[in-house]
Amino acid sequence: MVQPAIALLIAAIIGGLAALIWWPEKGMLARWQLANHLTERVLQEDALKYIHKRDMKGQSCTLESIAGTLHISTNETAVLLTSMQNDGFLIMEQGAIHLTPEGRDTALHIIRAHRLWERHLAEETGYAETEWHAQADLHEHVLSPDEVDALASRLGNPTHDPHGDPIPTASGEVEVHGGQLLTQLPLDTPATIVHLEDEPDVVYAQLVAEGLYPGMPVRVTERSAERIRFWANGDEHMLAPMIANNISVVQTVVQEVIEPEPDELLSHVRVGETAVVTKLAPTCRGAERRRFMDLGILPGTQITAEIRSPGGDPTGYRIRGAVIALRREQAGQIRVKREVNSE
Repeated sequence: MVQPAIALLIAAIIGGLAALIWWPEKGMLARWQLANHLTERVLQEDALKYIHKRDMKGQSCTLESIAGTLHISTNETAVLLTSMQNDGFLIMEQGAIHLTPEGRDTALHIIRAHRLWERHLAEETGYAETEWHAQADLHEHVLSPDEVDALASRLGNPTHDPHGDPIPTASGEVEVHGGQLLTQLPLDTPATIVHLEDEPDVVYAQLVAEGLYPGMPVRVTERSAERIRFWANGDEHMLAPMIANNISVVQTVVQEVIEPEPDELLSHVRVGETAVVTKLAPTCRGAERRRFMDLGILPGTQITAEIRSPGGDPTGYRIRGAVIALRREQAGQIRVKREVNSE
């Protein structure tokens, strides 16, 4: 015969397990259903974003291409697209997939949230450029329209993200950059970078390693099936055409202006030499830029290279009466003009 205390304990355990599984909103079943719903919503929004991107390029998309983008099977993709059609996000006719007005609005909201978040990461955080896209992928699905509008307002309602992609307005308007591929730019023609493709990650990482950014002046000097050679901001670069195809540029009008004296990197200044800051590099963003400004590293600031570590890095620079150690890569973010000592 079961003791009353043991029976009560067993009943309590069974009741506790039942509550753990079926408790409304907080039980395991409710949490699983919520996670499943969120996963399906994220997949739907990623699919809408992909279809819209293909539409903007005048390209069609297939069941297989969507499945590859979402990293799910074609059977799962077919079920997902059918659900999206039933929800009024898209129309599937004779193998063609098109967004409805509601589907386009949803896609533009996700794209707007993604690109604004990338702009936030670039201007207000210390995340590396190669991390912006992945971080924005995580946040684009959780920002409400009101939160996105507030973010845009705080950032000054920017029109483009850090890569040069247009940021849709709240009403869905998009200002395209109108550029052409660097590989199509005529030789010896001045141009300006307006967009860097940030997918796939491995390609974008190479563009970042080259120090390229939107707004950078470029001029192609050599083109072949093996390489594209070009000058950008006074430095020579060489890329395979497949990589260079991820750079878009617009030709610039050459005007007769007095060229300013060229500046150089602070990292090139030798110990004992003094230079004056002309500007911070456009690639110096977020926390690093704010730190430099807090140290008084502004246009017109005089900096003297005083001491270099035995290993060659970092270097101690006298800035506004204090000696500050900067690594070579940090000093490479500061453009200066050397002072010439008159004997």
